Order: sequence, then C-alpha cells, then structure tokens
Amino acid sequence: MSENVTLISDPTTIFIYLTGAVAFVFILSEVKQLKKLFHYLPPVIWAYFVPMISTTLGILPDSSPVYSWITRYLLPFSLILMLLSANLPEIIKLGKTALTMMLAGTFGIVIGAPIALALFLNWAPEGIWKGMGMLSGSWIGGTANMMAIAEGIGTPAAMYGPVIVVDTVVGYGWMGLIIAFSGFQAKFDKWTGADRTVLDRVRDNLKKVQESRGKPITLRDLSLMLGLGFTGSYLFLRLGEFLPNIGGIVSAFTWTVIFASLFGVALSFTKVSRLEDAGASKVGYMGLYLLLASVGARADLAMILESPVFVGIGIVWLLVHGTVLLVTAKLIKAPMFFFAVGSQANVGGTASAPVVAEVYSPSMAPVGLMMAILGNIIGVYPGLLVAWLCKMVEATLR
Repeated sequence: MSENVTLISDPTTIFIYLTGAVAFVFILSEVKQLKKLFHYLPPVIWAYFVPMISTTLGILPDSSPVYSWITRYLLPFSLILMLLSANLPEIIKLGKTALTMMLAGTFGIVIGAPIALALFLNWAPEGIWKGMGMLSGSWIGGTANMMAIAEGIGTPAAMYGPVIVVDTVVGYGWMGLIIAFSGFQAKFDKWTGADRTVLDRVRDNLKKVQESRGKPITLRDLSLMLGLGFTGSYLFLRLGEFLPNIGGIVSAFTWTVIFASLFGVALSFTKVSRLEDAGASKVGYMGLYLLLASVGARADLAMILESPVFVGIGIVWLLVHGTVLLVTAKLIKAPMFFFAVGSQANVGGTASAPVVAEVYSPSMAPVGLMMAILGNIIGVYPGLLVAWLCKMVEATLR
C-alpha cells in the first residue's frame, strides 16, 4: 500500500487522524448500547484496529515518518510518566509468580519457533530462519529487540514486510484474544486453583494510593508532565546515540528504553511522584494508545494474502507459547492475570503489557510494565537462540 496513493499522506494530518480515531473510540465506549461490546473488546483493541482498517481501505499509508516519530518519542515519554506511580515495594511482593510466568512465556516463544517452522518448512522461502529470528525479538521484548536481532543476524530487507505483517496482525490479534477473555478470570482461576490473596492485596494497595492522590489537573501539573516526559525522552534518545551497540544486540533505542524506565522508577521515590495525583499515568497512557494506533496503521490486512506461510507460522508459534503458559499456570496455580500479562509482556512488550494489565486488574499497569521491561532487557539473547534453532531446523529438514 505504501507505493499507492492514499487519502491522507501528510505526517501532521496522519497524527491528527490517529488522535481523532483514539478519541472517537473512547466516545463510543461510553455509549450505553455499546457497553457490553466494549466490555469484551475494550478501547485498546479498537484503537489498534481502526487505524489498521484505515490503512487497508487506503485512507492511511502503511509507512510514514510520523509512525517512527511516535515510537521514538512517545514510548519513552509514556514510560517515564507511567512509572511515576510505580510502587516498587508492592510490586516486588508479586515477584516469584510474576517472574515464573514471564519466563515461561519466553520459553514458549523459544520452543514454539522451531516447532512452527518444522510444520511449514516445505512452503517456506529459503533463509526464513532470519525472519523468524527477527520476529522473535519483537515477541520477547518489543520492537527495539526485533531491530537489534535483525541487524545482528543480517535479516534481508525483503523479509521485513512479511515479518512486520505477522508481528502486527498475528501478534496484536493474540492480544485481542487475551483481552477478549478478560471476563473469564474467575473460571480460569477456579480451574488452576489460584490463590489471588497476594495479587488482590497488592492491587488494593496500589488502588488506595491512586485514589488518595486524585485531584483536578492544573496547568502547572500538565506543563510539568509534558516537559518532564518529552525532555526526558529527548535526552535519553541523545544519550543512547553516544553509548555503544553491544554486539549488534543492545541498540541506541534499547538504551533509551532502559534509561527512561529507570528514570521513571527513580522518580517514583521522590516528590515528583506527586504528579500522579493529577493523573500523570493517564497522560502516559494517551501516549501508549497513540503508539498502538500507529502500529495498527502500519499493518495492511491485504498483505496477509501475500504472506500466508508467515501468518501460519506465527499462529502455530503463539499457540505453542500459549500452551506453555497454560500448563505453567496450572502447575503453579497462577491467576489468569499472570497468564495474560506474562504473555503480553513477551509478545507485545512495553507498549501493550501495561494496557493488558490494566484491563485485567485496574491499578496494576506498573506490574505489566515492569514485566515487559524485563523482557526488553533479556529478550535479545533468547531471540538469538531462536534464530540458531530455526537455522538448525532449516539445515536439517530442508
């Protein structure tokens, strides 16, 4: 679609369209007759899906400088503002279960790749292992890891298109399923025999802190939020450029995400955290929703027809990932919250794990964010292992 003429192509107009689309979704979510629909398919799904349909219909292009700008500046911006409310001592109480489910999700991605490739190898193009290695980076930590692995293993440019289609359509389709099943937590927890005591206590404590902080936002508050978020984002982007790329694995943007996250957590221990009283995390959420909208706009559904093998591999891959998480949840009696967030922290990374956490358990977005940050930090290494395993499968079975 990027080579065709679209109704909107100017970057500023695209940005306005995306903000309008997100606003329209939230307006519809308040319509009484649509409440039930939005209960099972929350605004986050539509914020992603509406731009995707817009691209498919030729309204938006599937590539634009504004999409890259949104990723580069709004992701660090959102991380800083959302982590202002991180109550680290409370989050640490979830440690063992959260860490186990996060790593189980990573293990599912690692073993799912060679299994899926073995099933579709006869129809797959030569050298597909490089595309799968690239995709595994996104599915264990996010876009920064994906690009780091792509550079590290030399993924050809011709493979970028199919990989991005699978990442967006299959990856966010998986997110849609996870969110759609959020209404079945009680049944899932009964099946696993989950003890929600600690989870509910942490949720209630975080909720009490947020409720005690509520106050009307002032111009001063908003100015500080925007200034802090965008200045921090810019400075960490520049700082990342001066730091070394470690073996083609840790890139400049990886450094940016790490520093923005650490900065947000550090500020949560200072008086600056009082900005959450006026809703700093909500402003951060707006940045995340725009980021998700821009990701949706990059996916032209028509490209699915051009990449059926990649799509098939992606579906089987995530089914294996989900099965591993399901078995692990049953074995350790984990609540569905950790199944959902553990999965999305891998597959979606920092951009969407907090959103899923908030859908499943209000006030728990920082938990999703911290789990995703772990994936962002360690994700490149399992991703390189995926590339090696898929290379072995292709060399052995082809």
